[in-house]
Amino acid sequence: MQVLTNFSDADFRRTMLSALRLLAILAVILAALVGLKLGWQSAVLLLIGAVISGSGLYEWLRLMTAVMARMDGGATAKPMAMVLVNFFLRLGLTVVVLYVSLKLLNGSVFALAGGLVLGVFALSVEALRLMKAWTV
Repeated sequence: MQVLTNFSDADFRRTMLSALRLLAILAVILAALVGLKLGWQSAVLLLIGAVISGSGLYEWLRLMTAVMARMDGGATAKPMAMVLVNFFLRLGLTVVVLYVSLKLLNGSVFALAGGLVLGVFALSVEALRLMKAWTV
């Protein structure tokens, strides 16, 4: 049985990368299903939402890795300011991509929202896996 006090930076990284892998697998499967049912434009919107969600998870991984390294007293590979700048640049780029994709593609907005929610779903699955590992 694992305990939360033994949860290391490597465990966090492994959990986030596993969530990203699950997100990618689900996005491909769901895009194929949505493409068959609602058309290619909705499938592309779902993939755009999944990419935005995945990039958010990746930026969160980078941000938390920098914060944890700073808290441990070690040096980070990149300065904290650069990580924060990249975080906010990605946020601005996300707004632009959302606007352009909604303007140009006439697919389902629900497919886009579903792609965005996939990141939360993948993280929830990984959290349940961690809880299971802690209680067994």
